[in-house]
Amino acid sequence: MTARLLKGALVVAAYSLLAACASFGGGRDGGLKPPVVTDPAPIVSGTMRPYQIRGRWYRPAEQPNYDEVGMASWYGAQHNGRPTSTGERFDMNALTAAHKTLPLPSLVEVTNRANGRRVILRINDRGPFVDGRIIDLSRAAAEELGLLSQGVGEVRVRYVGRAPRQGGGTPMRRAEVAAPVQPISQPTPYLDVPLAPVQATVVVAAPAAVPPAAAYWVQAGAYADQASAQRIADRLGRKAWVQNMPGGGQGFRVVVGPWPDASAAEQARQAVAARGFGDALLISGG
Repeated sequence: MTARLLKGALVVAAYSLLAACASFGGGRDGGLKPPVVTDPAPIVSGTMRPYQIRGRWYRPAEQPNYDEVGMASWYGAQHNGRPTSTGERFDMNALTAAHKTLPLPSLVEVTNRANGRRVILRINDRGPFVDGRIIDLSRAAAEELGLLSQGVGEVRVRYVGRAPRQGGGTPMRRAEVAAPVQPISQPTPYLDVPLAPVQATVVVAAPAAVPPAAAYWVQAGAYADQASAQRIADRLGRKAWVQNMPGGGQGFRVVVGPWPDASAAEQARQAVAARGFGDALLISGG
């Protein structure tokens, strides 16, 4: 009788151990499930058009089978509060990310291959435009994945689907795998990682004031009424301005800048085009 009871207790313990392993990421779908989106946000107009950055073309598309391994970087305070490609304000404390070609907005599952941590992120911006990197994380996302200290790390990115109208970022249950200790004592956002030059998807700030006659500007668009022009300027950030159309023309235009040379201005024009303003023009003299 005692032996039979002992055998039964061992069977129960074995099943309990298996259940515990499954709940801590023992399988592909271990832990929490991705959120179910019943009212997806519409894809932001203009963000699915092909665009060019540094001479390379990118072609956004719905990619239901997207599953890629590559390097991730993160960005934080230097971009906090600036508009993203969806028009949302970047919040470094939200679970968001930037991707070059997935729909905006959408959801992805990101896994840190070094420690098994997973998180669902809202894609609301374009980038990173650096060879070898497939996704830019917010500071909160990098912290959740354990990438805050080293600045970059290898991840797996899988497309989940369309994003809800707000939010959607979700921490997933973490696998219990110890990550190697990093010698870096302070968090290192991607702009400080000395791997390759980085160009953010937002418009870069002018390095110094330049005389208007010698300056180059980017014209994002022309609009019939000032209110519409101002809304676009607000989306493009503090370097965007609303001006009357030159030469006595009717309407208003949104210009971004200035930059001291045509090369810098062209990079900015490409960044503005990537934000959905495919007709952006390079102009001189403001």
